Amino acid sequence: MSILLTHAYYLSDDPKEQKIMKPYPPLGLLYVSAYLWSKNVANEVFDSTFYSKEDQLQFIKEKQPKIICIYTNLMTKIEVIQLMKKLRTSEFGFPKTVLGGPDVTYNIENYLNSGADFIAIGEGEETTFELHQAIINQEDYSKVNGIAFLENGMVIQTPARTKFRELDELPLPNRDAIPNEKYLETWKRNHGESSMTISTQRGCPYTCKWCSTAVYGQSYRRRPASLVAAEMKMLKDKYNPDAIWFVDDVFTISHKWLTAFHEEVVKQNAQIRFECITRAERLNDEILRLLKEAGCFRIWIGAESGSQDIIDAMDRRVDVNHVKKIIQDTNAIGIETGTFIMLGYPGETEKNIHETIQYLKEAKPTHYTITVAYPIKGTSLFNEIEDVITVRPNWETSTDREIDFKRTYSKKYYKYAVSKVVNEVEFSRRNKSLFQRLQHKTKSILASGLMKISK
Repeated sequence: MSILLTHAYYLSDDPKEQKIMKPYPPLGLLYVSAYLWSKNVANEVFDSTFYSKEDQLQFIKEKQPKIICIYTNLMTKIEVIQLMKKLRTSEFGFPKTVLGGPDVTYNIENYLNSGADFIAIGEGEETTFELHQAIINQEDYSKVNGIAFLENGMVIQTPARTKFRELDELPLPNRDAIPNEKYLETWKRNHGESSMTISTQRGCPYTCKWCSTAVYGQSYRRRPASLVAAEMKMLKDKYNPDAIWFVDDVFTISHKWLTAFHEEVVKQNAQIRFECITRAERLNDEILRLLKEAGCFRIWIGAESGSQDIIDAMDRRVDVNHVKKIIQDTNAIGIETGTFIMLGYPGETEKNIHETIQYLKEAKPTHYTITVAYPIKGTSLFNEIEDVITVRPNWETSTDREIDFKRTYSKKYYKYAVSKVVNEVEFSRRNKSLFQRLQHKTKSILASGLMKISK
């Protein structure tokens, strides 16, 4: 075999995900695989999600691929580095290792010094194909755009690759390469329904300071609505999932596209219940109606904070009161809502946290997630706090999540603040028993005390 595509996420080693049990396939690798097949390059995908590292290494040992492409993100970085180091032996035939994904773009030298032979920067389909040809045919690597490699200890980075303008040129992801039944069964067993993913767009034109655009850039490119509906119909007929998760950053960014999507889904009898992410200002009564008729059952509406001061500091360019109203309107039409909250952003104070609590109580999203802010290299947030970083652990054995910087209060304070927010909001929900609500109030009071101690 000349080329193997893989990643380094192992569900059995992830205690947090074992509690949630909502795994999704490596869609990016499946796009690369399909593109290679379209160019008559035979390849295999080893999806490590339901297997161990030992299973993965045994597979590689048996197949002896000449090239191994490894998808890399912030969560899998440490495992990827360990995997690369194991592969650099005769036991595995000294394969060329190519890393791609969101974490590599701004860590090129680090990854190359950790053992990668090549870094694929940005979108991977064309780059992987051309690099494969260059390696197999022993051609000049420097003629392949969008890569980096070491030459005599120096980093060589070739010109950036032009991004796909027309996404209809891409074949559908090669889902046959992975054990879809394991994903469907895991979802069904743990949640009573199964779910699959679809990507309809690449890039995001917005400028949120904490968000990374390392792979697809600050752009907006979209697959034709008719092809997306056809993909839904194919999944419906072939796999019969109970739901679809659209992985796009802002699903309703184009109202013209969404209107066409609604028409095509109805026309092709492609309705499957789906959830998506969007921004409040890209929703209105008509768009909500179209979404519901097309099968949408849940919309994740970004806010990140209930404080306008923090939203402005993030360059979110949205009005918190409008976000609140849209969440309420979405609930009213019978679509579930979700929202994302980030605590500990530079400059956040206790007042801002109380504003977030009040916002969540009034907006009443069906679901919400809360994280403590961390700076991802390459983002505006990282650039802003780089001079006040207080904790910078060893790069090979840590992730950006472990970087800390000078905040208004300590990082521990904001971790307790997460508990405070959650328990105050849950206390306010009237669908809980009196005993449950008192439990939440007690935890909130405890969190408040710990916040004071750790200021």
